Amino acid sequence: MAADTAEGAEIRGALVRLRRATGLPVAFGGLVEAGRRQVRISELSGTATAALSALAVTSGNGLGGRAVALSRPCAVTDYSVSAQISHEYDRPVAAEGLRSVVAVPVVVRRRVRGVLYGALRTAQPLGDRTLGSAVAAARDVEQALVLREETEELLAAARPPEPGPADGAARERVREAHAALRALAPRIAEPELRAELLRACGLLAAGGEPGPGPRPAPRELDVLACVAAGATNGEAARRLGLGAETVKSYLRSAMRKLGAGTRTEAVARARRAGWLP
Repeated sequence: MAADTAEGAEIRGALVRLRRATGLPVAFGGLVEAGRRQVRISELSGTATAALSALAVTSGNGLGGRAVALSRPCAVTDYSVSAQISHEYDRPVAAEGLRSVVAVPVVVRRRVRGVLYGALRTAQPLGDRTLGSAVAAARDVEQALVLREETEELLAAARPPEPGPADGAARERVREAHAALRALAPRIAEPELRAELLRACGLLAAGGEPGPGPRPAPRELDVLACVAAGATNGEAARRLGLGAETVKSYLRSAMRKLGAGTRTEAVARARRAGWLP
């Protein structure tokens, strides 16, 4: 049973990194099913059987269910005889030959979204380095899911406003969304999602005629988008992850290309050229 393509890919990548960092022979994981208190194991790495594939792990049951219920990492040295967990899943775990297991929840906005497991086929304690690597792999997935959710929210907020009495306020919301999307795009590692964000930025800004001078560079437009949304240089630096002097340098360069004497004039000219909404 496959997970959602993008989220499943994040889980798969984390499992590969976990095995590489720890030397654990087996890793597996999955996401919490929508509307249900259970994790569906969808991604396997290093397994010898299909015993764990599509296994539904209920919150509170077994090692992974305990990690979900407590929202924290849990580990056992010998799964089949551990007194710390319930034993609803002993059969598939034994079929795969797993003994020492760690389970780490993936928590996004205080809600468990999935679980990553790492395991040995021998009964021995998992050291701090292994546990730390498992937690780090889960954090990678959490950050990727947060970025995806923020992107989806911004894309929804950036839909063109309906004309009407509130058009001015709606236009400001579009400008805020445009600035946030441009600030978010460089942080997106997935090429298709990053391209989708930049296409959305282009649609939001479309409407003007290209100016006669040189087009500002992408980072210069990022700074202008923040300025257009009312940000100070310091706020723009924080949003974009840049130094304050770097923001000033980009802004000066954009003003020069646009033939503008002030930042406000630079924003106005960029809007007329169709580079900003």
